[in-house]
Amino acid sequence: MSNLQINTTQNVNIDYKIVGIGERIIAFLIDAFLLYLYATLVQYIGAVIGYVFDDSWTKMGLTSLIFLPAMFYSLLMHSLFNGRTVGKMFMKIRVVRVDGTPVHWSNLLVRWMLRLIDIWLFFGSVGILTILFTDKNQRLGDAAAGTVVISTKNKVKVSHTILEEVEESYTPTFSNVTLLTDKDVRLIKETYHIAVKSGDYKTMKVLRDKVESLLSTNSELYDTQYLDTVLKDYNFYTQNS
Repeated sequence: MSNLQINTTQNVNIDYKIVGIGERIIAFLIDAFLLYLYATLVQYIGAVIGYVFDDSWTKMGLTSLIFLPAMFYSLLMHSLFNGRTVGKMFMKIRVVRVDGTPVHWSNLLVRWMLRLIDIWLFFGSVGILTILFTDKNQRLGDAAAGTVVISTKNKVKVSHTILEEVEESYTPTFSNVTLLTDKDVRLIKETYHIAVKSGDYKTMKVLRDKVESLLSTNSELYDTQYLDTVLKDYNFYTQNS
């Protein structure tokens, strides 16, 4: 399964799974069911309008006007809800650009226009085949618009990044932690967590000595307390700078 890598503002790389044909079809069917319900409602409204107006052209015009939003359902929903329709929300999938950035209205317009070829003219065969046989599971509209559909189910936890949980009331201990870089902190955190899990206190002591030499500190905290404090202090200062 293809993955899409996104780099956040904290220089954290996040991999999202590009969804396949199954999830996209289910999302489409959910949206189609909602449109069916809406069309049924419009039909009943049209019947009521027929009792009010004797002119059939007036009835047809008003009914068509009420049904008009359904014609633009996909375009409107994707635009209003950042690349999602109700079906996509339910399946926890989203349309984004191939570089991972949010879609622009122009991307969505191209996708929507090409639904005519992908879905309606050939009963979905073009869309299904292009999704199945392209590297990024793109239908024709996606390829033309420069978009992909990704899964948002796998959220990245704080423990997977250089970030640490820091409360608003947190008071930092070491002000010079800003001498460290994101790369330094990532390495410290990874080594620290591995040492804790494996009970490798020798490595933890070496890591602590190395960090103390970099920061020129002489703390009386235990190794685990010291390293945990350094990580939280770094995130406190960088998040509030």
